[in-house]
Amino acid sequence: MRACLRRVGRVVFGTAFLAMACSGSKPADELTGAQTPNPNEAKLLVYAVNYPLQYLAERIGGDLVRVEFPAPEDGDPAFWSPDPTTVGAYQKADVILLNGAGYAKWTDRVTLPPTALVNTSESFEDKYIYVENAVTHSHGPEGDHSHGEAAFTTWLDPTLAIRQADAIRSAFVSARPEHEAAFQEGFQSLERDLVELDESLEEIFSGNEQPLLASHPVYQYIARRYAIDLRSVHFEPNEYPDEKSWRGLQELLVEHPAKWMLWEGQPLDETRKKLQEFGVDSVVYDPCSNKPAAGDFLGVMRGNVNRLREVVTLVTSDTRGGVK
Repeated sequence: MRACLRRVGRVVFGTAFLAMACSGSKPADELTGAQTPNPNEAKLLVYAVNYPLQYLAERIGGDLVRVEFPAPEDGDPAFWSPDPTTVGAYQKADVILLNGAGYAKWTDRVTLPPTALVNTSESFEDKYIYVENAVTHSHGPEGDHSHGEAAFTTWLDPTLAIRQADAIRSAFVSARPEHEAAFQEGFQSLERDLVELDESLEEIFSGNEQPLLASHPVYQYIARRYAIDLRSVHFEPNEYPDEKSWRGLQELLVEHPAKWMLWEGQPLDETRKKLQEFGVDSVVYDPCSNKPAAGDFLGVMRGNVNRLREVVTLVTSDTRGGVK
């Protein structure tokens, strides 16, 4: 493979944040007609370690690429480990898209072709957020794990997602230089959507100083990008927190009087009602690390923005005496 792929093939490891399952992938409506491949030319075979990378690659490559993301739909890809057959499929890929920041640690335990590896966050390693006092806990089929070391949900900051997309574009051009124009066209269309997403979030949080809570430490890059006063706990959407967790929340609210908590998925009704007793309401901000049940990555992110806009409006009104 070409020199560019060799250059970006190094994986950076660390962990943090996350994340929560979505389920079912579709190429975006906005795909700009990437040129039709020669019927005698095989599509570029691409494997990704999470759904956001699959989506970015499909937007950039269009009909010129085949992008696979084989993780099960009911788990967190950050902590998933593929079986030997699936590892073999990754080994046959022309391009293997890594998230970097310690995401998908299984890639450090198997042999993958170095010339195919693309660490999409390598260009901003100096911007990784490192998490102190990580908590090891268990949920889902992945078992015990820790949201520690480097926070890895980099794509939630749209400006970083654009840089990851550009790394993908560069890798595709290196592998298929004859289709550079089509890859550039796909990238530019995607970039416009991500810039719009960034502008919407910036507008929502501009001048807003109200504290927020997160059910999990997965929103660090959003908090930094938009200067959000955000603190995290370790609540699971599908589990009712134990008494120790509720006591910890009560203590946290004394110094961090937030009125809203961000969730990766819809929390249990009993959890939501208990939070309301503490004066805290719930809002879903889906990281979309796995395939959504409907729509695509951009649609999920726009839904997150719409829910946040409503939350920030309510919080602002409340501080002015408009909402009780």
